[in-house]
Amino acid sequence: MLVLLAGIFLLHILVIVLLLIATIDNAWWFTETMSTDLWNRCVLVNGACNYTGLPPNYPQEYLQAVQASSVLACIFSILGLLVFIAQLFTLAKGQRFTFSGIFQLISCLCIMIAASIYTDVFHRDDVGWYGHSFILAWTAFALSFVSCLIYFILRKKTA
Repeated sequence: MLVLLAGIFLLHILVIVLLLIATIDNAWWFTETMSTDLWNRCVLVNGACNYTGLPPNYPQEYLQAVQASSVLACIFSILGLLVFIAQLFTLAKGQRFTFSGIFQLISCLCIMIAASIYTDVFHRDDVGWYGHSFILAWTAFALSFVSCLIYFILRKKTA
């Protein structure tokens, strides 16, 4: 059981790292001359990155929803890890990991909402490609969902 708990802990840490990289890194959308993330845009000028604000044609309501959902996913995942550690020592065996699973489910839904809105609203007619932060956001969604399922399954374990 100790190896299983260590594996779950490492999976949760991996999800947090992926969420933080996806939220912070400047690599959601690329073209030949620029890269864009949720917060600003990097335009290549003479081989140097010139950070500018996001273009004014971005729908601000959707952009704020993506930003807020990404940040909330990070917060809920970190809270889930803290609750996981606290539940190991405080709750009875039949009640463990319920709150951790709930926090991971909320984190999973938040990053799914952020990535879905970004996919649907931004860069529909632009020429370019999605960057590694966008891919990491979807990967974090899948891994946080798996983590959530593991927490709910382990809740019933008595050993």
